[in-house]
Amino acid sequence: YKTGRSSDFEELKGEFPEGIFELLKIPGLGAKRVKVLYEKLKVASIPDLKLACEQNRLLEIEGFGPRMQEKILEGIGRLSKAAGQYLLDEAVSEAGKLTAYLNRVKGIQKIEIAGSLRRSKETVKDIDILVSAEDPAAVHAAFIRYPGAIAVIAHGETKSSITLKNGMNSDLRTVTLKEFPYALYYFTGSKEHNVAVRTLAKKKSIKMSEYGMFKRNRLIPCKDEAEIFRSLGLAYIPPEARENTGEIEWAAAKDFPRLVEEKDIRGVFHVHSTYSDGLSSLEQMVGEAEKMGYEYVGISDHSRSARYAGGLEIERVERQWHEIDQIQKRCKIRILKGIESDILADGALDYPDSFLKGFDFVIGSIHSRFNMPAPEMTARIKRAMENKYLTYVGHLTGRLLLSREGYRLDMEEILDYALKTGVTIELNANPHRLDLDWRVCRLLKKRGGCVGIHPDAHTLEGMKDTVYGVGIARKAWLEKKDVVNTRGLEAILKFLKRRR
Repeated sequence: YKTGRSSDFEELKGEFPEGIFELLKIPGLGAKRVKVLYEKLKVASIPDLKLACEQNRLLEIEGFGPRMQEKILEGIGRLSKAAGQYLLDEAVSEAGKLTAYLNRVKGIQKIEIAGSLRRSKETVKDIDILVSAEDPAAVHAAFIRYPGAIAVIAHGETKSSITLKNGMNSDLRTVTLKEFPYALYYFTGSKEHNVAVRTLAKKKSIKMSEYGMFKRNRLIPCKDEAEIFRSLGLAYIPPEARENTGEIEWAAAKDFPRLVEEKDIRGVFHVHSTYSDGLSSLEQMVGEAEKMGYEYVGISDHSRSARYAGGLEIERVERQWHEIDQIQKRCKIRILKGIESDILADGALDYPDSFLKGFDFVIGSIHSRFNMPAPEMTARIKRAMENKYLTYVGHLTGRLLLSREGYRLDMEEILDYALKTGVTIELNANPHRLDLDWRVCRLLKKRGGCVGIHPDAHTLEGMKDTVYGVGIARKAWLEKKDVVNTRGLEAILKFLKRRR
């Protein structure tokens, strides 16, 4: 505890090749299978495993059939594709610590995060920091001495780069105060957005770079990004929307929509407690929601089929309902009784309707049989939507960022059926999921549908994950009206009863 290391652990770990632990990142390979591969085939790294698969050597081992070998190769491919990418919450945490450290340098005038992190991309490759300061050299000197860095990649007068302890790279750029708005816009991206805007500027005889906007070699003065857009005849485009997916054409014709903000969220659903696989008690989770200023919180522990997650048999649900009633007497926030019900293979929910009607809301989620063909998976979800007690479909595609692809389904058919039945699709804000994808959220919005932004919280800290869902919603151009839980208590209670 005092030193942060254990000699016993290090000795034990030293008995194995270092690369063997990387094998555990491949979906479907647990410790037992990795042990067998190591003992039978001397597979001690991902390259070893890839070669063994390509030579069909896994087929020599009992329990490793052709399909398992194929899945392992797919998993290796996904890991390669995800190499050098990091989840949004990890990037936000590292960026926060780094900017707090730099803010202690004397003479800092402005400091901002740029790049894909500012645009709320689902995964982030590196951290871009932009600074204007009275003494740029002092900022760069402090940056390369950052205690959280393990290597200095470059150290210059206007740009420096370091590698952080978690493997991420971070770039620091310093500019003058006058250059700051142009540089912030330029380094926020995306590349595709910037190219399209520069093309538009060129038609107006304007040259753009990170140093400014120039017409006939004269600087067009802009004090912020809004003035940059205005100089081009565009409405202001929020950073999250800068992906060249129609935002430029929209901003040329009219004001950009006022996108949903974290302060618009009035309450949250999809909150777990120690009744199933949460790490904090029911009272603690409710207290955290109340502390965050919410009007309501929807408790939804796992249903009985999710035995691995401590799923609730009916008797335990009733015990939870009783505890909620007791806690409700002591707090102002409204506690809503819910469940995250497994959608079974045939599309049925995990309890009979006679019991489901006792919940204030029901989230239906898939936690098993991920490999069903697309028509069967689509039919499975559609059947669940036909249940009048289903309120939300949770983490619709089942994806886990950087580790598991979503399951196969006909997305457009699902979205149309959700609108037909009145079921709301969740935008799961857990940074491992961020599911719905923002592109799918856009499709849903165009159809007139809404989402619920849910934290899928299993810890007190997880309650704050809603902010990542808001970022994805903003990428999808969602407005306050497009998000169900921006409604106040009275309106949300009407919403919950509308299908029953």
